[in-house]
Amino acid sequence: MGGFASFLKRKNIDISVKAYLIDALGAMALGLFASLLIGVIFNTLGEKTGLDLFITIATYSKQATGAAIGVAIAYALHAPALVLFSEVAVGIAGNALGGPVGALIAVVISTELGKMVSKETKLDILVTPSVAIVSGVLLSMFVGPGIMAFMDSFGHFVESMTVLHPFVMGMVISVTIGMALTLPISSAALCIAIGLSGLAGGAATAGCCAQMVGFAVMSFKENRWSGLVSQGLGTSMLQMPNIIKNPLVWIPPTLAGAITGPISTCVFRLENIPIGSGMGTCGLVGPFGIVSAMPDGGTMMWIGILLVCFVLPALLSYGFGLLFRKMKLIREGDLRIEQ
Repeated sequence: MGGFASFLKRKNIDISVKAYLIDALGAMALGLFASLLIGVIFNTLGEKTGLDLFITIATYSKQATGAAIGVAIAYALHAPALVLFSEVAVGIAGNALGGPVGALIAVVISTELGKMVSKETKLDILVTPSVAIVSGVLLSMFVGPGIMAFMDSFGHFVESMTVLHPFVMGMVISVTIGMALTLPISSAALCIAIGLSGLAGGAATAGCCAQMVGFAVMSFKENRWSGLVSQGLGTSMLQMPNIIKNPLVWIPPTLAGAITGPISTCVFRLENIPIGSGMGTCGLVGPFGIVSAMPDGGTMMWIGILLVCFVLPALLSYGFGLLFRKMKLIREGDLRIEQ
């Protein structure tokens, strides 16, 4: 057992929840952002402006999705060069046969197998890519279709429940996905994994915006303009050290999300696409996703985006935060971030 452990250490293989459910999942999201997300944004711009160049950029960006996932995950797992490049093929196969989650599983396992044999033989240039690609493609073929079917079914179930019970589900999804965004896991990857779209996607966006805009406005006294931008357009994850010190600071933006989620589903009927659902105001991806999901949304959609994604999270979080400060539940400096 000790010999195998030392072998894994020598091969830089870390079998842990952090490596596979945080690092790899986060890397999958980055791969999606660098391909599918850019494609969605440019496709929307092309449709709105009529510029064919944007449509062309979008087409090629989307086609690179599987390859980008493969390289991103392999890079996160510290794969050597031959394994890293081999995961292009695995990512394409995994994404085509099993969607993003299928690609995640195939790439993680084949990357670790590739790392095990890397530089162990004199025919490394043939053995290592063969092991990585063959194992990855076989995994994609055997488990991919089942994973894709399950994820699609689960996503449709959540969407159906949201249509049937928009108030309750709007609140639950908004709070859950919003909190996931602030935690050191990828809310975007989770939404993509289960294909969270439609009204459920809109509720998820509301929760993410509540966390990002809420923390940005609530902590303006401590962090000023740099904090407003880094949290409001970057990530609310910057507040995690402060949440650990005083969990009560998490309540105001979470309460804001519990309110804006049902407003999104019941009042404005906002929808989103999976890749935009878990992003909130990060790079304005969430609002872009809503526009992409609702091409004929009209004036009500734009009012909904303005209120649900920006105005209400700011006002509600600031109000709850002010109340908590007066009650001495949040004290001076509790929301200061290190930049």
